[in-house]
This record gives sequence, C-alpha cells and structure tokens, in this order.
Amino acid sequence: MIANRTVPGWRRWGLAAALAGVSAAPAAAQTEFQFQYGNLVNPFSAESAPSRILTFQQASGWSLGDSFFFIDYIDDDLVDGFNDKDFYGEWYPTLSFGRMSGRTVGGGALRDVALIGGINFGGDADFFKYLPGIRLSWAAPGFFFLNTDFTAFIDGNTGSAAPRTSNSWMFDVNWGAGFDVGTQSFAFFGHAEYIHRVTDEYGNEVRSWILAQPQLVWDLGKAVSGQANELFLGGEYQYWPNKLGTDTDENLVQLLIIWRL
Repeated sequence: MIANRTVPGWRRWGLAAALAGVSAAPAAAQTEFQFQYGNLVNPFSAESAPSRILTFQQASGWSLGDSFFFIDYIDDDLVDGFNDKDFYGEWYPTLSFGRMSGRTVGGGALRDVALIGGINFGGDADFFKYLPGIRLSWAAPGFFFLNTDFTAFIDGNTGSAAPRTSNSWMFDVNWGAGFDVGTQSFAFFGHAEYIHRVTDEYGNEVRSWILAQPQLVWDLGKAVSGQANELFLGGEYQYWPNKLGTDTDENLVQLLIIWRL
C-alpha cells in the first residue's frame, strides 16, 4: 500500500512480502530497515540529483486482518526545498471478510476480500490523504501474495504547503514472489498504481499518473552466511510518468538494501 516523500503514492506495498506470511499467523510481525540510492528528479524543476532514502517499515497481522506501515527519511544533493531532509509515510490496515466469517470469501483464484483504510502523509509539504477502499486478494502460483486495491483518494491537505485538491481515486496492484536459481534465492515484489487527475485550489490540473516500482533482490545473507531472509541486495526500477501530477517523467534504477529483523 507514493516517491519521495513529499509525494503521494510512493507506496511500498511490494516491499511488504511479509504480508503473505502473517496471513497464516495473525499475531506475527515483520520489521525491515531499507536503504535506497538513486538519481531522483525534482518534478517541479526537472533537476535531478543523487538521493538517499532510509525506510522503516512493518507488516503485521491481527485476528481480523493485516497492517502495513512505513516511514521514509529522504535527502538529496540539491538544496531546493524538495527532498531536503524530509519524511513521508503511509499506513494501510485491512479488515478481512474471510477472517471475520471464518471461511473463504470468493472462489476460484479469488481467495479473500477485505476493507482497506489508508493514510498518506508528508512532512515539508504538509501533505495528507485518506484512502478507504476494497482489497481483492488472489491465489497465483509462485506468489506469496497478489492484491488489487481500489480506493478513494480523499484530500486532507491544509493548503499551507501542498495545495488543497479535489478528491480522486486510486487503483493499485501489489505482489510478492520468490524463486531459486541453483543454490541462490531471490525475491521479486513491487506495485503499480494509477491515481486519477485532480484540480487544486487554484484551478490548476494535477495530472493522472502511473507509478510502477518492481523490485528484484538477492538473499545475500543466505549466500554469505547461510542466514536466510535477513539481508537482501538488489534494485528497484521506477517508472513514473507525470511524477506528482506534473509533466515530468522519471525512469531509473535505484540500489536497494534490505535488513529484515
């Protein structure tokens, strides 16, 4: 359940592959620290600069659903009021119809339906959105999880930095899968979202955008010390046309390191 951190939609559903594990054990929780490095663009000036992102995130389960939370700290090499020692976070709790009823909700490939409630919040931009909606969870061979989320995108900005906007909607696909190549283990996860255009309080159009963030990581801990599912090394490909509703497009690969507790 989003990039850099004054931004809506830099969501890291894909990094929460643990959600599949906690579905079987509702009391479980999985915590990660992450580091990303790449040459990100300021969509308002079109200038790009090396950027560092530190992330704390946790995926957990409870008796009637799941919860996913992350908060990012980001800093880049430009002093321009964008991504300058800023933070951005998102939280998505769910309420599963399957867990509430004690039986499978759906049929065939559809394995569950859940209510989802989300919030997105940013620091310097004083950005805030509410995202209530529906999640459909799918059974797919080779996947830890595969979800499609349909939510509203309701404005909660104060207008002090990020302008107030009209309300909108979001569609998001998020997934997690694992595979082995010989003795080496890999994980492939990520998400792709569409957020529909809005109009800000000054009458300006904020364009629709697509944000896709597929991520491929190698289980470095298993390869080096035999300790699996703790330390991962890989990359994230980010494709973001109309970044933050502007006419600037972003297309890059970032270094990704994950330390899982």
